[in-house]
Amino acid sequence: MVEVGRQVGIEKFVGIGTICAYPKFTPVPFKEEDLWNGYPEETNAPYGLAKKMLLVQAQAYRQQYGMNAIYLLPVNLYGPGDNFDLETCHVIPALIRKCVEAKEKGEDQIVAWGDGSPTREFLYVKDAAEGILHATEIYDKGDPVNLGSGLEIRIKDLLQMIVRLTGFEGKIVWDISKPNGQPRRKLNIDRAREKIGFEAKTSFEEGLKTTIDWYMKFREEKK
Repeated sequence: MVEVGRQVGIEKFVGIGTICAYPKFTPVPFKEEDLWNGYPEETNAPYGLAKKMLLVQAQAYRQQYGMNAIYLLPVNLYGPGDNFDLETCHVIPALIRKCVEAKEKGEDQIVAWGDGSPTREFLYVKDAAEGILHATEIYDKGDPVNLGSGLEIRIKDLLQMIVRLTGFEGKIVWDISKPNGQPRRKLNIDRAREKIGFEAKTSFEEGLKTTIDWYMKFREEKK
C-alpha cells in the first residue's frame, strides 16, 4: 500500500502500529524512543515486528521520496463493534462475554487466563479514531506517536469492574497454565499531547458500560 501510494502520489499515508511492537521489558511508561531497545514479548513478537517494519518503510519513504507518511502506536483498543469470538478476541470482550454468559446460564464460576497480575492500558475506540484523525490532519513527521489514555489497570482489577458492571456473582478461577503476556503496558503520551493536541476523553468505566450495553444489544439482535 505504501509503494502504490507513492506511485500514484497520495497526499499522506497513515500507518497504524501496535503497542505489541515494544520490547517485553520496556521501562514504564513506554516512550517512543524505547521502541528498538529489545525484543517484543514472545507470544505476539511476529505481529509486533511486522508492524515495526511499517514504521521503517514509512521513514525510508519519507527520507528517499519525501512522502508524507506518519506512524501511530495505539494502545489496546476496546469498544462497541469489537470482536467477541472467544477463539480470537482480546481481553475485554473475552471477559465481558464470559461474565454475561455465565450469569445467564446460572454458572457459579468463570475461568480467566494467567494470574491477573499484568497491567494494561486501554483506549476507547472513539477516542482512538479522534486521535488518528487529528494526526492525519496536522502531523507531518517521521517520528512515531503513541496514542493512549494514560490509565494503567491490573487485569485482576479490570475483571472485577466487568463482574460488577455485568452483575455476575460467581467465583473467578485463574488458569495459571495460560500465559500472562507482557508484564506491564502503559504508554507515555506526551508526544501526542504536544504534537497533535490529543487527549482521551472517555472514562474507563463509561467506556466499559457502553461496550457491555452494545454487546447485550448485539446478542439480542442475533437471536
